[in-house]
Amino acid sequence: MIKSRFERGQLNRIRLHVMPTKRFKTFSISLFAGLPLAEDTVTPVALIPFVLRRGTASTPETIAFRERLDELYGAGFGFDVYKRGDSQIIQFRMDVINDRFVSFDKPLLAESLKLLGEVLTDPATESGKLRSKYVNAEKETLRKRMEAIINDKIRYAAERCIEVMCQGDPYRLHALGQRADIPAITAESLTAMYRKWLSEAAFDLYVVGDTTLEEVQALVSDAFRIGEGQSASYVMPSVSKPVNEVRTVVERMDVNQGKLNMGLRVHTAYADDDYPAALLYNGILGGYPHSKLFLNVREKASLAYYAASRLDGHKGICTIQSGIEIANYERATAIIQEQLESMRSGQYSDLELNQTKAMIANHLRELQDSANEMIAYDFNTVLSGKERSADELLRQVQAVSAEQIAAIARKTELDTIYFLRDGKEE
Repeated sequence: MIKSRFERGQLNRIRLHVMPTKRFKTFSISLFAGLPLAEDTVTPVALIPFVLRRGTASTPETIAFRERLDELYGAGFGFDVYKRGDSQIIQFRMDVINDRFVSFDKPLLAESLKLLGEVLTDPATESGKLRSKYVNAEKETLRKRMEAIINDKIRYAAERCIEVMCQGDPYRLHALGQRADIPAITAESLTAMYRKWLSEAAFDLYVVGDTTLEEVQALVSDAFRIGEGQSASYVMPSVSKPVNEVRTVVERMDVNQGKLNMGLRVHTAYADDDYPAALLYNGILGGYPHSKLFLNVREKASLAYYAASRLDGHKGICTIQSGIEIANYERATAIIQEQLESMRSGQYSDLELNQTKAMIANHLRELQDSANEMIAYDFNTVLSGKERSADELLRQVQAVSAEQIAAIARKTELDTIYFLRDGKEE
């Protein structure tokens, strides 16, 4: 494994994370900005990066902004909006080639950070507010993104299962917000939310490439006009919520294939000592093609078109997704619950255990081939407060015993069964 490490620093309210390395021909830059998920802010906060990407004060027209990226040897620029734990996070990404490989009259890292700083703190405005034409156009973009989720029934069922499972919890909210809130957003209201976001969000800036922490600190000092003050920190949500009864929700839509999803409370978070065992629990249950769900529900019983599970270590939740014939709901539910019971009783072979450890190990090793993957992995440290290198996690995973996985299984509780089916009455 590569032994490179992120060096940490601070500049005003921005935490800096820099990995000096000559392994890559590019500089990879990621800026994370996080706020607590809240019903009254989730939609306008999600809209902010859509508007900010349209232009800056110095290049207010979108075409000029894109030409500026082209001038930086086709620098890549993009963003994501997602949630981790109970936080809504906006991630801006830039990739630009190292100056050593091109002929350019200005340092490309400096120019890239300058551009990103402008996007964040000096956007295109009119009469002291964000441009109305950009706000209105991007409201439509956001609405279409939300509709795309509804049209993708696999994603829709996954989101609805979480919404039902986490009723009354901020985590129920989708990171892109709520369609009903979009029409009321104006240039004035979004400008106010942008200023609030800029003053309250937790900011973490990552740079991977042939540079130093000292150089990045100097460049950020010039490029980012963020006020002084204490950095906001992430608060890990409690993962110990008990399950009093299993909730079952059946929803009817115009679908041909049923979507059977289940929500489990694992009661283990990323920072916990038994997190490596939870990774293996999820891997054996439904994380890989050799898993119990895939083999028993899809292959042997031929009940599902797909069957898998996913662990969210920052919320302590594991979700199961499967696509089934609508008539097979009862049988599929029973067989999935049989797999949960077999996990509790420790019914997995050495082959299952070793294959899963090998799959996780391969993933952790592959992280080292991508600067952006290393950034994403290290950001878990910021979110959880737990510093655990990929090397360390690999060693911990390799040391997990069958009994430790069974212990995770025994404390894992089924919370919600969600079934999306057709509108036909039986």
